[in-house]
Amino acid sequence: MGRVLKPQVLFPFLVSLFCLALSEQIRYSIPEEMTKGSVVGNLAKDLGLEVRDLQTRKLRVSGEREYFTVSAETGELVIRERVDREQICGKKVVCALDFETVAENPLNFFHITVEIDDINDHSPQFSQDAFDLEISESTLPGARFILVTAQDADVGINSLQKYHLSPNTDFSLVNKQNKDGNRYPELVLEKSLDRETQSSHQLFLTAVDGGEPARSSTAQIRIKVTDANDNAPVFSQDVYRVSLSENIPRGSSVLQVMATDKDELVNAEITFSFRSTGEGYWHVFDLDVKSGEITTAESIDFEKNKDYSLVVEARDGGGLVTQCTVEIEVLDVNDNAPEVILQSTTSIIPEDILPNTVIALIKTRDKDSGHNGEVSCKIKGNVPFKISSSSKNSYKLMTDGPLDREQIPEYNITVIAIDKGSPSLSISKIITLVVGDVNDNPPVFLLPSYVVYVPENNPSGSSIAGVSASDPDLEENGQVSYSIIGSDLDPVPRFSYVSVSGHNGDVFAQRSFDYEQIQTFEVILQACDSGSPVLCANVTLQVFILDGNDNAPNILYPTMDPDGSTLFDMVPRSAEPGYLVTKVVSVDADSGHNAWLGYYVLQATDPGLFSLGLRTGEVRTARALTDRDAARHRLLVSVQDGGQPPLSATVALHLVFADSLQEALPEMKNELSDILDPQSELQFYLVIALALVSVLFLVMVILAITMRLRKSSSPKVWSCFQPNLCSKSEPGLPTNYSEGTLPYSYNLCVTTDQGKTVFSVPKCNGPLNPGQDPPSFHSSRPSYPLFGVSDSTSYPDTLVMVSFHLTIFYFSLLYSISTFPPKYMSLP
Repeated sequence: MGRVLKPQVLFPFLVSLFCLALSEQIRYSIPEEMTKGSVVGNLAKDLGLEVRDLQTRKLRVSGEREYFTVSAETGELVIRERVDREQICGKKVVCALDFETVAENPLNFFHITVEIDDINDHSPQFSQDAFDLEISESTLPGARFILVTAQDADVGINSLQKYHLSPNTDFSLVNKQNKDGNRYPELVLEKSLDRETQSSHQLFLTAVDGGEPARSSTAQIRIKVTDANDNAPVFSQDVYRVSLSENIPRGSSVLQVMATDKDELVNAEITFSFRSTGEGYWHVFDLDVKSGEITTAESIDFEKNKDYSLVVEARDGGGLVTQCTVEIEVLDVNDNAPEVILQSTTSIIPEDILPNTVIALIKTRDKDSGHNGEVSCKIKGNVPFKISSSSKNSYKLMTDGPLDREQIPEYNITVIAIDKGSPSLSISKIITLVVGDVNDNPPVFLLPSYVVYVPENNPSGSSIAGVSASDPDLEENGQVSYSIIGSDLDPVPRFSYVSVSGHNGDVFAQRSFDYEQIQTFEVILQACDSGSPVLCANVTLQVFILDGNDNAPNILYPTMDPDGSTLFDMVPRSAEPGYLVTKVVSVDADSGHNAWLGYYVLQATDPGLFSLGLRTGEVRTARALTDRDAARHRLLVSVQDGGQPPLSATVALHLVFADSLQEALPEMKNELSDILDPQSELQFYLVIALALVSVLFLVMVILAITMRLRKSSSPKVWSCFQPNLCSKSEPGLPTNYSEGTLPYSYNLCVTTDQGKTVFSVPKCNGPLNPGQDPPSFHSSRPSYPLFGVSDSTSYPDTLVMVSFHLTIFYFSLLYSISTFPPKYMSLP
């Protein structure tokens, strides 16, 4: 199990509405090359999570390459694949893997650092098994020669620590160290060589690391002793140091080494060359063998190598060699743009998500160093999201305002990462977030209210209107259905008048409307979506019934019998032009133009004698009556409405010019004789039979009354038959009367038996003067005057006379009933 650098991490975990948590970095340390499945540490325990919550929290590793995984049962961090420190970190002194673990419900992440400790799994290695070295016999003791170096992939104590030289008396070995910490061996000549005594030497150089147990490797050094060349080349300095920026063009000059030789001629001709040190990067540079100028052969990349150490040899014509070291420091240039790594995100977010909710985890990386590698993140544009820094190079993408899918259904969030180099480099990454729909919009009707005009007598079941409501939500949240929830027709059931299609909002008439019964009504329609909870909206539909010309005019006056006849109207012969004769009164159940009535004369006995008011229906005399004009006239009047097509009704007016009823009766009789039924003769005989029976009854009644009167001593009964029988003071007839009124009055005598005849007897307004005619009946049937009794008549004679008169009167009355139709029995 890995070693936890921090024994116990205090991890306050707050589950709140905003699903935020405090993150703290957890560090572990493990040796490299641990077997797969080895436990690094109990991550759940160190994060303060309960084992029982692991299933719901879904603790997992989030990273570019997952070397580790989290056990779902125990919460332990275990090794998922082979961890090779040298492959991951190279020669870095500290090798650490930084990654995040993500927990859900609520969403949060935690920074984990696992340090990979080096183990001594690599031996120092020489690039070759044998190296050749030429030393002139004239070389003075103390001369030093840099030998080939070995490379060890391990670091720290496990890396190469020292070199050993096989025992000999002529040479010794000195361990030296470069600026970068790499060790290299120098061979020291302890005494002068004699080529004639020994022309070559064989030495063994051993490189040893500091591991437990130590690892080593050996290379053979073959030394050839050359002939004397008194002076070897001498460099101007033993170590050359230079700094250059990365990404300089290929072929750029780095520096020029200088060497001199005191010899002359061939022994003074110096050539320069690189000596291989086993580093494997000397080919990055070119060396001019004559001038000693070093130029770049490849592009220099700080991210690959931060410095180079080169060994340059100067060889004269005599074979003497001198070496120097060239140390090149590479300066970092901001040539790497930051990287944005999206570690965890939710592609669909509900539109009612709360502010400050974490929706994505973002990590940045920059291969540059120093300020060039420091990165900051921001969001481009005005969007309801924000980025919050969680730790070094880690950020949280959170909501920063309300979302409305109906306005913006999808967001393309541009995350920009900028380093602090000069000039700075940046990179942008687009994160697409889809806003999920919630039922937050009620249906909206296209109009605030609806008004529809429906002609009356419409077909039942026809469509009379259509309402429409829209809902910007999606799917079920935007499916609208319609219903009727109220009306002003109560207590009449509204469903008997109209219905609405729940699918498309079409309104149908359930019955045929009649304008004369209802002119307007109002219903309240409701549109509801199918979301949860259901949202609804109401709208008012006002229905106006348009009148149709479906009612003909109705004539109220004069009243008509079934055959279309009317009563007589009497006009004084002295009537002046403009005299109001009568008035046709009619109404129409329709309205507007359909009830705008006009009166027209269709037929007239004398068209020029009467005028008819077009809108009033008043019949007036157009001129004065002359002797040549007929006394009886007939007008056929048509009443027509203003509908399309127009409807009409007709009435016949019978007018008689006369100054009194007696004068009018002959004309009325002539008129009546024309319209008597052909079977009146039969009716006459039937009435005579009835009259004979009635006469017998009347005789008996008269005899009984006579006998009673003889016994009576009071004369009051007879007073009714005296000439002054009408002596009661009554107001007389006015000599002048208003236009349109009749110049007579009468009393209506009605028996209690409904089957008896109803007739009228004129009232006497004063005593009758000698020679004055009694008042006449104004009736549509013939009538007979009542005879008076003279003063000289005795009582018995008077009784006989009265009985005779009563019999004649009764007989005449029955005859009238039998011969005249019922329509002429009423007086005007």
